[in-house]
Amino acid sequence: MVDWVRLELDVERFDDAEFSPYLRRAEASGTRFATLAELGDTPPHLRALYELNKTCSADIPDRGSFYSYDEYVAQRVDVPSFNPGGVVLAIRDGTWIGMSATSLHPEQGYAFSEMTGVLAPHRGQGLSLALKLLAIRFVRASGYRRLVAFHHPRNASAIAMNRRLGFTDLAADD
Repeated sequence: MVDWVRLELDVERFDDAEFSPYLRRAEASGTRFATLAELGDTPPHLRALYELNKTCSADIPDRGSFYSYDEYVAQRVDVPSFNPGGVVLAIRDGTWIGMSATSLHPEQGYAFSEMTGVLAPHRGQGLSLALKLLAIRFVRASGYRRLVAFHHPRNASAIAMNRRLGFTDLAADD
């Protein structure tokens, strides 16, 4: 059994200023950011999102096999917590190279960071931080104060990125 690292961010207290340069740098290098809501949550786009998520998820320790496409849609898209505005995509030369997906859970009073990932050839350029910044802005604009994330304890880079953004350990009873 995995003892997940459970983190949360107080979105109201988060200060964009330190991380906005990552967004500007990415855009200056030719990366465009768009949400699935802006692009349209059409069947071809959902299939492309699935493929990107599947590829990025392969690096998660002990991930195991990824959902089938139908399972993915049933468990991640066709659910009340899905909002296409919470799926931010990094696009370069027309290719989706990174994503951050955030779901909204009004009954629990928080937003949940489902996945943030960048394709291997595009890592090390600050794209994950830029994507996460846009996800945090989405959470704030949606009226949520808490953004929660769970990580496998060996996913050191994701844990470090979230801690850098100000995520702290979530209380065991949350």
